[in-house]
Amino acid sequence: MVGVIGWPVSHSRSPAMHNAAFAALGLDWAYVPLPVEPDRVDEALRGLRALGFRGANVTVPHKQAVIPYLDELTAAARAVGAVNTIIVREDGSLLGDTTDGYGFLADLREHNVLIGSRSIVIGAGGAARSVVFALTEAGSEVAVCARDASKAEELCRAVRAAHPGARVSAHPFPNALPSLTQATPQPELIVNATSLGLHEGDPLPWTEAAVIGPGQVAYDLIYHRETEWLRLARERGATTINGLGMLVHQGARAFELWTGASAPVDVMRAAAEGAPLSDIMVALTLGRAMREANVDDAVDEAKINDGLMGKENGRDLKGEVE
Repeated sequence: MVGVIGWPVSHSRSPAMHNAAFAALGLDWAYVPLPVEPDRVDEALRGLRALGFRGANVTVPHKQAVIPYLDELTAAARAVGAVNTIIVREDGSLLGDTTDGYGFLADLREHNVLIGSRSIVIGAGGAARSVVFALTEAGSEVAVCARDASKAEELCRAVRAAHPGARVSAHPFPNALPSLTQATPQPELIVNATSLGLHEGDPLPWTEAAVIGPGQVAYDLIYHRETEWLRLARERGATTINGLGMLVHQGARAFELWTGASAPVDVMRAAAEGAPLSDIMVALTLGRAMREANVDDAVDEAKINDGLMGKENGRDLKGEVE
């Protein structure tokens, strides 16, 4: 048994994604949502041990709050100062790790996005920390723009401590956005790592005086819908990416840490995009049958891919939202 700890977690696609992966590999595992109020994190982690969980993912707002209650952190989680994956070891001890940075970079590669010389990250919470560390390790100069200036400054100090010479700076949100976005050269990548946009009617993580347009990439870690900020960026000519691919890749890495098995990434992506488990399993069965029969036909291969993405019977489930 594994799950996802957060508040809220009702929007999460992780249960569907992981349960599809378990079914695809024939593993007798289950993944459940675990809504945990902010003042009950300690109780929740003790419950993981008591209930025989093998691990858990951690999402907002608990990625930093869980740290005092863990027995050990990986070097990466200790440096980042945030945890999104917990492994319950055989002796019941809890190991905290982070797979967010891995998932973020894997998704950029999948979208053929080259990390440029300058980036802006909006936010300084747990997910933002992983993104900032990942970008600085990849060689980008990163401007951290956050409402809480002290959190942005602490994050920058943590990055410099782990990577002396890293080019990272703290700025107030939203006042610094106009000057940061109008600087020369322009930032190639702008990331919203806040929860603004998670709900309809949320204010934008942006200001009208800020600039974004062609030649730039707007990346929003929110994945269950196109946020108003991504829509604005798209209308102004920027390339836009939501956080679904990051969710899939960080989840695949967590899956491997828990199970020791290679994650079926295509299956996890299909489930995250909304394909029913029954459609996924039919597509997998068809694929296995074709491989066993040594069928090498481009048309049939396309049918398998369409089935895996939930397009059978004229339905395209990519646009469906939980």
